[in-house]
Amino acid sequence: MKAAVLNQIPGDLEIVDTHVDKPEPHEVLIRTVAAGLCHSDLHVLEGKLPGMTPLVMGHESAGVVEAVGEDVSYVKPGDHVITCLSVFCGHCEQCLSGRPSICLQSGMECTRPHDAAPRLSVDGTPAYQFTNLGSFAEEMLIHEHGLVKIREDMPLDRAAVIGCGITTGTGAVFRTARVRPGSTVAVIGAGGVGLAAIQGARIAGANRIIAVDMLTPKLEIAKELGATHTVDASAGDPVAQVLELTSGGVDYSFEAIGLKKTAEQAFGMLRSGGTATVIGVISPGVNVEIPGMQFLMEKKLQGSAMGSNQFRTDMPRLVDMYMDGRLKLDEMLSAHLTLDQINDGFAAMKRGEGARQVVDFN
Repeated sequence: MKAAVLNQIPGDLEIVDTHVDKPEPHEVLIRTVAAGLCHSDLHVLEGKLPGMTPLVMGHESAGVVEAVGEDVSYVKPGDHVITCLSVFCGHCEQCLSGRPSICLQSGMECTRPHDAAPRLSVDGTPAYQFTNLGSFAEEMLIHEHGLVKIREDMPLDRAAVIGCGITTGTGAVFRTARVRPGSTVAVIGAGGVGLAAIQGARIAGANRIIAVDMLTPKLEIAKELGATHTVDASAGDPVAQVLELTSGGVDYSFEAIGLKKTAEQAFGMLRSGGTATVIGVISPGVNVEIPGMQFLMEKKLQGSAMGSNQFRTDMPRLVDMYMDGRLKLDEMLSAHLTLDQINDGFAAMKRGEGARQVVDFN
């Protein structure tokens, strides 16, 4: 099969022939139909996040089950599925407490032993799978706890973006912050994840939803998807603009970029008793600084791992929301690419173009 492989970090992806093994117990072989380009992938390509090479990149995808290994009863060949990087073991303390997105055992229990045949290889050399998925490939071989079965009338290119960006953004609103109806919300960053958070705030019933970004086209998309107000961060201090717009701050803020500065801005936009949620991936070694006295005003700063998702139940619900018109995905898909165009897609992402690009394998 063809796959987009990262051979050095930082670096570009190379399209090479890759061998995929047969499914072992608890494994599922998937024919990839669509895979979204995510900033987390870009962070690895740029060396901002670590990785082992050769690495088959990609983690936001949907496809059709081709084969299953022994002991797999959840899916069968022909089922339509979405993959998720929140692979879970199902029996650790976090899983049993309803927090599978921060599972303690998945890295050990949902991968093959080091002395076993590799799932993927390139010219005889074992290849790693980004986030145990590796979806920039014509096929994926993954643990059964890394996928969810969905209804077959859902378009798979739309389903793919639910696999990471949409679940991360809406989950931060629904599960991590638990936004209340009638509240005031600010979202810093109107990329794919930020736009999903804006939609989540709209669906949750927030009264005022403020999109903050430096790019006018992204702010325009944000208004289409539910933002009631926009703040141009290039036109002055965005914190001051939000405080003035809200007469004192928001109930909930969301950082969807992954920078020290914007995480601190999210905290600065809060009113007393407000909660700031950092969704973006901040580079290792970077510390966030906030005024300690502000905690006396009962302001909170918290993180969110993939929207605190319970993806086996969350993703089918998001599919239903798209199918009944509440969740808008068509407006977010800015480009369909072939696998050979994937580096061009990441170049466009660096330039800030579009909301979400998808590699189409059909």
